[in-house]
Parts: sequence; structure tokens; C-alpha cells
Amino acid sequence: MVLTNFSSTHAGLTGSQPIQCDPLSRAQILSEALPYIQQYQGRVLVIKYGGAAMVHQQRQVEVLRDIVFLACVGIRPVLVHGGGPEINSWLQKLDIPFKFVDGLRVTDAATMEVVEMVLVGKVNKQIVQLINLAGGSAVGLCGRDGNLIKARSQGRAEIGFVGEVSSINPSLIQTLLEGGQIPVISSVAADETGQAYNINADTVAGELAASLGAEKLILLTDTPGILRDPQDRNSLVTLLDIETARQLIQTGVVKGGMIPKVQCCIRALAQGVRAAHILDGGSPHSLLLEILTDAGVGTKLVPSQYSAQLS
Repeated sequence: MVLTNFSSTHAGLTGSQPIQCDPLSRAQILSEALPYIQQYQGRVLVIKYGGAAMVHQQRQVEVLRDIVFLACVGIRPVLVHGGGPEINSWLQKLDIPFKFVDGLRVTDAATMEVVEMVLVGKVNKQIVQLINLAGGSAVGLCGRDGNLIKARSQGRAEIGFVGEVSSINPSLIQTLLEGGQIPVISSVAADETGQAYNINADTVAGELAASLGAEKLILLTDTPGILRDPQDRNSLVTLLDIETARQLIQTGVVKGGMIPKVQCCIRALAQGVRAAHILDGGSPHSLLLEILTDAGVGTKLVPSQYSAQLS
């Protein structure tokens, strides 16, 4: 979908240039989007924002602008974000060593302090500001705010304060959505004693989608979706159900860092989320192409074969 700048005042912040096409083609694009806008109007979409869409400034602005577009047509987006590269940068500046175990950041007390500072105090507010500059209205939160997310330890001493979701109280998010706000949530939460934990942002997004009864869970990643051959971007699996997704994990088609993402989608679907999507956030307008066009561009997961036929 082609969007023009919201205003000339912030033209340098849009990161988007109009594509040259004739007026009829533009009208056809808008017409194709109409039934999807009607279908999803008033529905909640939980979007995990990360990867190339977050690292590269042009893509960052473009993705957030597309999210503002969704909000403007009556869809209710909720953003959940991490910020691994930014955390690494600040740990290096502060001469705090860091390492990973099984893909999880080892988080001691000093590291946790930096994680919370960067995610809640810096990255979160930058995202909020960019959304506001694009003409939206965003509110930044973390799991501590309004007792939104309760955390608990994973029980692994070697990874420190890396937590998992114990419970979610979605009332604050529901209130913000009803007021036309775009909630932006960093994946930091605390346990019953107030101890802060760093939680995987995919996990937070999946659990939040389930608690909100979201129409969709969307994970923006650095790959086009689930590939049968990691070296061939044309081997994209465009649609699958929970059972097929589990089979792809068992047979090794889904492996490495894609496993927790697919498991997150499976868990969300099992809890009532209608569909989950894995997209390349670094691809121009992938979010709008997946949601508002007939073809789509990523991998869509649905609860069962029957729902796959209906969707």
C-alpha cells in the first residue's frame, strides 16, 4: 500500500517516498484494502516490534507510520518491543560484560538495571515520540505500570533475572484502546516482591494477545516468515495450522531462533487468538501488505485446518 506524508512539517521523519503509479492503480489498491479494513475495524492487533524494523531508522519510521495508518482506519494496534542491540550498546559503554545462554541474555543485577533503563526510559519513549510525530497518539508503558504484567523467575540461576509471564491484567490496555491511544509496551515486569525481570518480547506479545482476545498476533522479524529452505526466500510457507506448525518443529524445518517464535504463536492460537503472522519487518510496508491485501507477504498461522480454509 502506498501512503503519502502526513504533513510536510515532518516529511523528513516519514521515511517513505510516494511510488509512481497511475491514479487508477492507487484507487484499486485502496479498494482492495476496504474489506479488510471493515473486517478488522475495532479489533485488536498485537504487534511485536523488533528486528530490522527497529534497528534501521528508515524502516523504523515506516513501520510506525503504517501502524498509525491502521489506528486511523479504526483498527486497534498494541505494540510490544524489545531492544537487544540498544542494550548491548549501553552495556559496552558502561563496561559491563554480557553473554547469552541458550539465546537468553544472562541478566545479573547490574545488567537488569541497564535493561530497564534502556527499554523503559529510552527505546520506549523514542517509539512513542515517532508515533506521535506521525500523527498518532501513543502511550508508553512497561509491565510494572498498572500491574499490567506480573513476572516470575524461570528458575535458572545461570541466567539470573530472566523471567516469564505469571499473569496479565489487560484492563489498563483496554482503557487506552477505548480512548483511541496506541499502547507501546516494553517487556520489563516485576514479581510480587518488586524484583524486575527481563522477559522475551515475543512471549509478552503472545500472552498479551491472548489476554486481550486479539484478532491477530503479528511478529516482525528479520526473515520473510517460515522457510522450508533457509537459503531460499521463495520457499516461504504462507499458511499453516497448529498441528502442521508442530510437525515442522519436530522435523527440523523450523529451527534455531524461529522455534520460540512459532511456539509463541501456537500458544496464542491455543488461547483464542484468531490468527498469528510472522513477517519480515525490514521489507517495505510488509505489515500493511499482510493485513490489508489479498496476497499477503508472510507466514500466517491459524488454529486448525478448518479455520485455515475459512481465513
